[in-house]
Amino acid sequence: MDVTASGTSTIHYNIPDTSITTLVPLPSPLPFFERLKRHCYGESSPGEFPLAASPSIVLHVLTACNLDPEDLAKLEATCSFFRHPANFAPDFELSISELAALDMCQKRAIFKPMTDEECQSLKRKCGGSWKLVLRFLRAGEVCSRREKSQAIAGPGHSVAVTVKGAVYSFGANNLGQLGLGTTEEEPRPQLIRSLQGIRIIQACAGVARTMLISDAGQVYAFGKDSFGEAENGVLGSKQVTTPQLVESLKDIFVVQAVIGNFFSAVLSREGRVYTFSWGDECKLGHQTDATDIEPRPLLGALENIPVVQIAAGYCYLLALACEPSGMSVYSVGCGLGGKLGHGTRTDEKYPRLIEQFQTLNLQPMVVAAGAWHAAVVGRDGRLCTWGWGRYGCLGHGNEDCESVPKVVEALSNVKAVFVATGDYTTFVVSDDGDVYSFGCCESSSLGHNAVDAQGNRQANVLSPELVTSLKQQVNEPIVHISLTNSIYWNAHTFALTESGKLYAFGAGDKGQLGTKLPENQSEQCKPVRVDVDLS
Repeated sequence: MDVTASGTSTIHYNIPDTSITTLVPLPSPLPFFERLKRHCYGESSPGEFPLAASPSIVLHVLTACNLDPEDLAKLEATCSFFRHPANFAPDFELSISELAALDMCQKRAIFKPMTDEECQSLKRKCGGSWKLVLRFLRAGEVCSRREKSQAIAGPGHSVAVTVKGAVYSFGANNLGQLGLGTTEEEPRPQLIRSLQGIRIIQACAGVARTMLISDAGQVYAFGKDSFGEAENGVLGSKQVTTPQLVESLKDIFVVQAVIGNFFSAVLSREGRVYTFSWGDECKLGHQTDATDIEPRPLLGALENIPVVQIAAGYCYLLALACEPSGMSVYSVGCGLGGKLGHGTRTDEKYPRLIEQFQTLNLQPMVVAAGAWHAAVVGRDGRLCTWGWGRYGCLGHGNEDCESVPKVVEALSNVKAVFVATGDYTTFVVSDDGDVYSFGCCESSSLGHNAVDAQGNRQANVLSPELVTSLKQQVNEPIVHISLTNSIYWNAHTFALTESGKLYAFGAGDKGQLGTKLPENQSEQCKPVRVDVDLS
């Protein structure tokens, strides 16, 4: 096997030269076959690579092992066998590594329905390699829990999606935001029966509004009839009490939706971001009327860079982008409090790269946009926060603002895999399923004891603290957290286990916890199991 002289050190394998016939006696000698001898790692003496004669077996092994794109790239860099054309369909010029990446892409639910033209377009946008397309698809799976169960803690109401795509809703329902065909409050999870036959894979919730995304990329909305979210204004006074297909998005295959303040946004399968409303003065990269409900592509730096996740806060948007050089984060919108992460508090009309992650040598994997602060989890498990640090929501032990991302040193011994942010609150999930929280203690939404032994309200949490109440009551790791992200509503929090068990705590005055509270009690201090099976 020929190997390039790429600076790789010589590797010697001490394999005993024992004949098979000495291990397993045979009645008669086997015929002798000439073995293919190839020079390996630049050595003068030939070595053996029997699988080189059966590249289809190598391809099967690479695909079955579900290797990372980086691993496939390392194979190509190390050995010419993995980068030379393999002469396999559908593209005889592709290498074994590229074919393995393409095969793993084709197994993804989002990739399967794409036409050949759409696939090639995505490949070009990702950098011209199926390995980069695979990285793009895998990155989206990591941060958005597509094709898995989820629970969304909205402002006053909640939505839960099962693995099979059924949707339950509960809580406030004054504008039909539960999608049940009524405007009556529901303290227990209720199945949205009008969605029968439609598999939902993602949900988001804003003030009096809910959006659902099907596995076919269609968007359904109900509640306040407006993409803009002026909570205290007149937008969206019309009630939509059952899920309705969003006609303006029917030609876009959507994989994620978010609802921010005064605007909403969706992400297409190809990694394109579209926003609705609040476009006056180019606040979100396009010039439209503030009440415009047509999807407008986010212009500027991200026009030709695929995005894998979006997150929306108070008048701003974050985008996790997949570039050939690695993962990056862009921000656009209102810069108040330094929440855009550029070292200033000025607004950005078009997406701008947050350069601090390059300085920190951190590869972003998950982004979260709270009302006034933001957070990112890196591939190495480090957590960065920035923005308005009121109540300690940045986790740096103070209430200072940070205008560029800063590593949370208090979690240096914890490998974070997920982060969720709300209105001055932050939750972090570690790789072993533990949960840490910090910030504002109002409504018991942090999961810590809300009052001390003397009955006094607990002070705000300025540094990450383990949510011991979850660790004591839940006998399995937590994989996902969702909390209310609105400045106008008391917050509640969901903790979801891998097996689909859902636990809730925080404000429950509208039934948003999915369990009925005792009389004269408006919040739940300790996690309580929600009676809904999401597995």
